[in-house]
Amino acid sequence: MKRSILTSVAILWCVPVAAANYSIVVSRATQADAEWNKVIKALVEKYQDAEVVTWTESLDETLPALRRQHPRHTCFVATPAEAGRQFVAEVHRLTRQYDDDPYTDTLWGILTGYDAENALQIAQHRPSLTVHNVASGTEVALDMCSQGVWYDELVKNKKVSKPRDGEIKQEQGPSDTTRVLAASLSDNAADLFVTSGHATERDWQIGFRYRNGQFRSKGGRMFGVTTAGERFGIESKNPKVYLPIGNCLMGHIDGPDAMALAWMNDVGVRQMIGYTVLTWYGYGGWGVLDYFVEQPGRYSLTEAFHANHHALIHRLDTFYEGVVSTDVVPGGRNIPASPPNQTGQTIGLKPIDSRGLLWDRDTVAFYGDPAWNARMAPKPKAYGQKLTIEGNVYTLTITPQQGPDSFKPVNTNGAQRGWRPIVELLDHRVRDVKIVDGEDLKPVVMDDFVLIPNPRVVDPSREYRVTFNALPVE
Repeated sequence: MKRSILTSVAILWCVPVAAANYSIVVSRATQADAEWNKVIKALVEKYQDAEVVTWTESLDETLPALRRQHPRHTCFVATPAEAGRQFVAEVHRLTRQYDDDPYTDTLWGILTGYDAENALQIAQHRPSLTVHNVASGTEVALDMCSQGVWYDELVKNKKVSKPRDGEIKQEQGPSDTTRVLAASLSDNAADLFVTSGHATERDWQIGFRYRNGQFRSKGGRMFGVTTAGERFGIESKNPKVYLPIGNCLMGHIDGPDAMALAWMNDVGVRQMIGYTVLTWYGYGGWGVLDYFVEQPGRYSLTEAFHANHHALIHRLDTFYEGVVSTDVVPGGRNIPASPPNQTGQTIGLKPIDSRGLLWDRDTVAFYGDPAWNARMAPKPKAYGQKLTIEGNVYTLTITPQQGPDSFKPVNTNGAQRGWRPIVELLDHRVRDVKIVDGEDLKPVVMDDFVLIPNPRVVDPSREYRVTFNALPVE
């Protein structure tokens, strides 16, 4: 068992067991299906040291094996009928129990598809993706992208674009953006698609403050429907990632007509996130932009999703007494209102914050092979982040690169934006951690990552560095 040592400035955890690299979790019923078994075999071939763990009645049956293996990546292979809202919540909760700290203990993903053939395409895909071309139905930080275009969901006719490594410019866009957004996927082959606004399991309503068209799904197919009622198919073959960061229900697979399945089957999406409930708080969705798009090249999409989730758990655990272990019904009303502790009060947090974090915590799905590498093309970032290891001495150095703006939000469109903690994911697990320098930064050192709360104010007279001693888990 881990032993926790909590001080006012750091959280340390000790870990006794060795880690596997890749585990595949699947129900025995799905494993017994000949077509879905091909998906499992493809992953085993792709990751030679992959171990398969099965369950019959409940995902909890797999916990003893997963604790023993403690894999870096855990892939949950599931049919669409299995991969519903409750399954997503159970995956979240299970993957926080590999050890006894409150954080997620593995980089996980749910690999599903419209059918076994679609899931096999995702499982077999090997080439990594470098995101150069971004298209969006909401504002994104194009200065962090090689090229891209976004159409404003709040302001009619507003279009902002950037040619490959060129200048950002604002233009007059169409009143109905259904066709141009569809074309950004099919003709312009966007590598990353971003959406927000109103949505259900069957549609994305493109305009938020004005009338616009829709994307709709049925039977694994995607369609555009303009404001004039024109309906057309949307198909895109190039592998891409999809971030519906502000959409309600886009990640909820409630049947064969679900939008998530059409994105994977008809539009080439290989990884995506998505809320399985109505979204109102936004931390679990919008925050992925803070790590993935706005620190371009630093994190894969899998890593960005989990870095943001670590940030969410840290906020709950730091600012609210006794809340982090609370289980709630996804999308339900049994969320306790917990007052902030004294630390929380000093930065102005309110009980609504804890309710929002709990609402988001187990309701944002991550679909795809978690070990597949999709990341933004590297660009200059607001701060440098470097980990050096010399023997058993680990040093994380943070270098402000934009003066007093280095730790400020890059973009504020959306909800709960900016001020995310600095997260360094370790490529191996460690134990017997002892911080020797930088305790005033209040670092959290887990067995597989280091987190430093956002300093907020740049002090030009200091070096931002955390040094700790640790032993690798063999």
